[in-house]
Amino acid sequence: MTKWTSATRPEASDRLQYHLGLRPGDVAPTVLLPGDPDRAERISRLWDSAKQIATKRTYVTFTGKYRDTPISATSTGIGCPATAIAIEELAQIGAKTLVRVGSSGALFKHIQCGDLVISTGALRNDGTSNQYVSRGYPAVASFTVVLALIEAAESLGYRYHVGITCSTDSFYTGQGRPGFGGYWQSYMANILPDLRAAHVLNFEMECATLFTLANLFGLRSGAVCAVFANRETDEFRVAGEEEACRTACEAARILSEWDAKAIKAKKPFWYPGLG
Repeated sequence: MTKWTSATRPEASDRLQYHLGLRPGDVAPTVLLPGDPDRAERISRLWDSAKQIATKRTYVTFTGKYRDTPISATSTGIGCPATAIAIEELAQIGAKTLVRVGSSGALFKHIQCGDLVISTGALRNDGTSNQYVSRGYPAVASFTVVLALIEAAESLGYRYHVGITCSTDSFYTGQGRPGFGGYWQSYMANILPDLRAAHVLNFEMECATLFTLANLFGLRSGAVCAVFANRETDEFRVAGEEEACRTACEAARILSEWDAKAIKAKKPFWYPGLG
């Protein structure tokens, strides 16, 4: 039986993490974060080599190489609470860059099902990030990760959009959908028009906590989501998942290349002038 060190930070003496079942050395510095455990496996199939490291609860982890770049993928399940646990424990064992690979619902007609949305920041309509810092703290992605995702999508020839995401804890009422039996509150009628007025591009359920915690912990983060739903046209179609997975993998390679250039130039950050 595994002996856990304390209730404050439940990990084993070899730093085995309680929820993820991972130890230091099990993951690469860059970890992709799909929600769906099956998507973690689909991501790993795009790599040159891959090994399943752990499966525990909703968390499935693969580690391998993509075009000579060390890379990992850990599923987070649905929602910010489970995502926060993954972030906490991945950070404990050495992860430095976290990239969400998800699905989302677009709020504008021109963002079609199958397109990608690369998030620059997130509206914190979740509850988890509020357990870490006051609501005024911004949930923003790392600029280099955003740029790497843009370059990846461009190089692969995918349709993509860049902007603000809304993260919620509710797939139904929190995103302006009726609940069971038509359950409805009057404020729900304003959710979609208010977000469109604020130029928010899409709904999803993890980015706000990912971006907030990454900044608090000194990590890099970003997100690319496939559009499965369009709330203006009322279309739902599972499309763009493979494109999101490929974009995230290619972005990991690009970030590795840029990091090497920054190190060679003795600069703390990569920027376009470094080539």
